[in-house]
Amino acid sequence: MTEIYLIDTETTGLRGYPCDHVVDVGICSVNPESGKIDDVYSSIVGHDVSLWDDAHRNAWIFSNTDLTLEAVSAAPPADEVAKEISKILSCEFVTSYNVGFDFDRFLVHPPYNIKSCVSKVCPDPMLIAMNICRIPGPYGNKWPRLEEAYAVLCPDDPARIGGVQDHRALSDARVASHVLVELYRRGFYRMGD
Repeated sequence: MTEIYLIDTETTGLRGYPCDHVVDVGICSVNPESGKIDDVYSSIVGHDVSLWDDAHRNAWIFSNTDLTLEAVSAAPPADEVAKEISKILSCEFVTSYNVGFDFDRFLVHPPYNIKSCVSKVCPDPMLIAMNICRIPGPYGNKWPRLEEAYAVLCPDDPARIGGVQDHRALSDARVASHVLVELYRRGFYRMGD
């Protein structure tokens, strides 16, 4: 089976481009057959935070993780990070845990334009996990948050997070990669879906 690159982003909000900004990116390579997961890339994404309004400067990511505005100010600019991501993902199979968020709201837009460089966007592990985890929502099973799917599918904690996500991009990419591997092992994840 072909390797899949799983990308995760942390952002200043949920609205997407152009309202919100990617501030952290992590990528893992996943071999679903062997279960091998490798860290490939991690970077804070630089922005001029002095131009941001209070909502962006006080985003959830800065209050609930160790990511700081100072780190974002000092990081490589978004266009440089985008070039690195494009080199890594060029002609590769890619996914994320919640493609509709990471890709559709952020990574298909400038400066990332991810769909122009990848070979294929593979199925979203979150959507597949929905019917396996069976977490009730107001209209049937809901899309499981990453920590919910991981708790159900990976109770032995292969990512060694000790039950606590740090909500940084590379760490979340690792956790999502283990979810993908387990979905594949159980026969639910196929790249052609």
